[in-house]
Amino acid sequence: MFDRRLFTHFDWGLTLTIMALGCLSVVSIYSANAPTASGFRQSLPIRQLTWLGAGTLVLILSCTVSYRTLARFAYVFFWFCLVSLVAVLILGKVGFGAQRWIKIGFITFQPSELMKLGLVLFLARYFDDHRDTLQQPRTMLVPAACTLGCAVLVLKQPDLGTALLLVFIGITMMLLLGLHWRYLLPVVIGGGVLTPILWHFLKEYQRRRILVFLDPGMDPLGASYHIAQSLIAVGSGGAFGKGFLAASQSQLNFLPMNHTDFLFAVLAEQWGFVGCLVVLLAYVYIVTRGLQIAGDAPDFFASLLATGVSAMLAIQVFINVSMVLGIMPIVGIPLPLLSYGGSSLLVTMLSLGLLLNIHMRRFMY
Repeated sequence: MFDRRLFTHFDWGLTLTIMALGCLSVVSIYSANAPTASGFRQSLPIRQLTWLGAGTLVLILSCTVSYRTLARFAYVFFWFCLVSLVAVLILGKVGFGAQRWIKIGFITFQPSELMKLGLVLFLARYFDDHRDTLQQPRTMLVPAACTLGCAVLVLKQPDLGTALLLVFIGITMMLLLGLHWRYLLPVVIGGGVLTPILWHFLKEYQRRRILVFLDPGMDPLGASYHIAQSLIAVGSGGAFGKGFLAASQSQLNFLPMNHTDFLFAVLAEQWGFVGCLVVLLAYVYIVTRGLQIAGDAPDFFASLLATGVSAMLAIQVFINVSMVLGIMPIVGIPLPLLSYGGSSLLVTMLSLGLLLNIHMRRFMY
């Protein structure tokens, strides 16, 4: 029988903020391509609207089952994600120079996106199961090994951005649980020593992205073209922007990938500094609300899960915006809820649905 208290404890403010960003995504993708779009690009707004509808359904469904029931399947979900990462290297669909997608019938999904939530669920369940030994460094060995293993599999696709994101999620959750920073020194030192070796495992375009970050003017018509056009778009927006359907950098196709990784540049050109500030404040609200939900959570697992989801979203936003502004290398991280992409949007909606789930049931346990 439905408990009416669940409805009264539903976080409408968080939900409305999520849906507002989702609607802004559809509008921004339309404005970034109109009126010059044709073929596939012409269908992008409709596709994103369809994914938003599916994501809304996922958000609702993720609230219907108690997060404690989902906790029992955390390890199963993680292993499913891990097997999917292995499968994509063998059977994956190749696109845009990478092998990141699996196609089952008419459904195509990106396992690396699902692994972000899978890793958060795994770490939350593992730390909850070992709460009595969290102060012992050896307790962190299994989470560290699993995090690095997942990151390596994602890096093989290749997807440097998501691989780094998984590492950051793992480190963030371990540090929040009391892991002393000195235990990370061997990892940092080891990474520094292995950098020349790891460099040879990167794809040529990944190397050039890093070199362009170090020297933005090295190849203005080639490797540094993306970031140069992104900075032009951001700067031309000024304080209040050029207005809706007035983003010339995007509509004249100067700005590549304007519907995915560089959508924030489109927002900056259309709505300027003020518009971007409003969007960033919306993200700040979502993340801080997630941390508040973690603080009010009725049990340790729920607190860890809410913290992990909040950290995941915050890191993604930080990396994407930093990438668009040229203060980090281009690593291919989408902007949550805004960038085009079904897998990213559905996983983000599922993750935020778990936050709502925890908030709704904080009075029940």
